[in-house]
Formats: sequence, C-alpha cells, structure tokens
Amino acid sequence: MNTDTILPVNKKHLLLMQVLCWLGPGVKILTTGINAMQTVSECNPERVWWLALIALTVAITFSLMFNSFINRYTARILNFPEQKKSLFAFFDLHGYILIFFMMGLGISLKFIPIIPTEFFAGFYPGLGVALSIAGIRYFVSWWKAA
Repeated sequence: MNTDTILPVNKKHLLLMQVLCWLGPGVKILTTGINAMQTVSECNPERVWWLALIALTVAITFSLMFNSFINRYTARILNFPEQKKSLFAFFDLHGYILIFFMMGLGISLKFIPIIPTEFFAGFYPGLGVALSIAGIRYFVSWWKAA
C-alpha cells in the first residue's frame, strides 16, 4: 500500500505541520510555566530570579538539542523526490515515537502530586521557549521554501 496517497499535500506544507507541532505545544507549555512562575512569585518573590535562571538554562539546552531535529526533518521533507506526500510524513517512525514519549511524559508530570510548582515554574517556561523557537525556525524554513 502506498501511504503517500493518504491525505496527500505539497511537501512544503509538511513544514507547516512541523510549525503547528512545535509552536502550538511551545506556547501552551510556556503559558503554563508563566502561570506557575506567577504562583511561586506570590508566595516567594525572592525565588523568581533563580527560576528565571533555570528557565534560561533549560531554554538554551533544549534549543541546542532541538537543532538537530529541525535540521534533520527540514532536510528530510525538502529532499522528498515527490512533490506530494502524505500529511503524516512530516515525521518518520522514530520521530513519532519520540514525540509521543515526550508528550506522554509531559502530560503525566502534571498529574504527579509530589512535583512542586517550582519545578513547573523553572522548567516549563524554558521548554516552552525552546519549542516555540523550533516552531518559528520551521516557519522560516517554510517561508524560504515557499
């Protein structure tokens, strides 16, 4: 069975799917982190600077990690020989497994009661920024390719 016939789209539009898959969760996670940081700042305003430093460290670390994903999947999409691919071809199997694992881990963290709000206030803003930057980079790749 040829999977390219399942919802075929122009391969450049697959980059837009990447934008949605990275920028959407990035903004949501960033918002959740900022809300957690506001909650912490109301109780312990002196901790906000440390949490901001942690968020900056997380943002830089994850942005560097996401660089390889962005470069690999952008090249993969743009190098497809066909002009139309399945809407679901923006990730390969390894990418889907990794994304579902990361999503599952992130969602399950919210339901573990022993994790303090400070964790979300420090980690989530950084992760949200890194994911959002990745989404913006995919948008730039789409813009250049379009």
